[in-house]
Amino acid sequence: MKKTFFLFILFLFSQIPAQEKLMFWPQGEMPNSKILASKTKKKKTLAELKEPELFAFLPPIKERNQKSVIIIPGGGYSKLTYDEGAFQIAKWMNTLGISAFVLNYRLPTSTDLIQREIAPLQDAQAAIKYIRKNAVQWGISPNQVGVVGTSAGGHLATSVSNISTDFTGLKDDLADISTIPDFAILFCPVIDLGEFAHKGSRNSLLGENASEEKIREYSMQNRVTEKTPPTILFHNQDDTAVPPMNSILYYKAMTKNKVKGSLFIFPKGGHRFFVTDKNELSENWKKLCADWLETINNK
Repeated sequence: MKKTFFLFILFLFSQIPAQEKLMFWPQGEMPNSKILASKTKKKKTLAELKEPELFAFLPPIKERNQKSVIIIPGGGYSKLTYDEGAFQIAKWMNTLGISAFVLNYRLPTSTDLIQREIAPLQDAQAAIKYIRKNAVQWGISPNQVGVVGTSAGGHLATSVSNISTDFTGLKDDLADISTIPDFAILFCPVIDLGEFAHKGSRNSLLGENASEEKIREYSMQNRVTEKTPPTILFHNQDDTAVPPMNSILYYKAMTKNKVKGSLFIFPKGGHRFFVTDKNELSENWKKLCADWLETINNK
């Protein structure tokens, strides 16, 4: 029975291609760029982007509900692991009737940037504005836009969840659109850039000689407030790349600030949460996540 269900899910995935690549920055308005970067591909990761992009995965209109998510892949802020860490999650979200947009964002290691640490945040904020502005054309709500982040993508998801300053510089009808998502889903997220840091992510984002002040500023457990959106976190106890204490610190800050959410730590599974995982315990994240999404009030 379990094998039949697994094959059925794979069949569904094969029927849902990426429908469209969207360039979401208005022409000539992408900030923080020297216009020097070149695009290079390395297997199923991206090392450097000329311009950030969104890939739209839309469920059939009759099955589509009002929710949507921006899926932010990881890669230690030095590459983008967008296949299993994003595309597969997007296709799974479609089976729930949720529209998904995979964000390939500019990396702080890019030679094109003027200020390295804010570039990923600028792209995430601009993507949220773009989706909210165009929500009607996709049959979704501008008030039910969430973020999904894995590993370093989890750090970016929590950054856009908690940093209210709008770094996009976008004007006119985009200026007043909120950059804060309505909910967040985090998989083995990088949160702390201090004691429990994934050092590769920290060095890529802030440089190897970051000050203690900058490390505290970009440790996202320190940025949680009562305005942080509802968040669910998944981690594995045996994750040696990003210690589960990252999720614990964030959830502790959520609890202190009365932010609604949940935390699940599974005994094993390493540094991954893939749709196709067969671990008898950690594969339950899909049901837990789907049930949690159902509890989010429609607006």
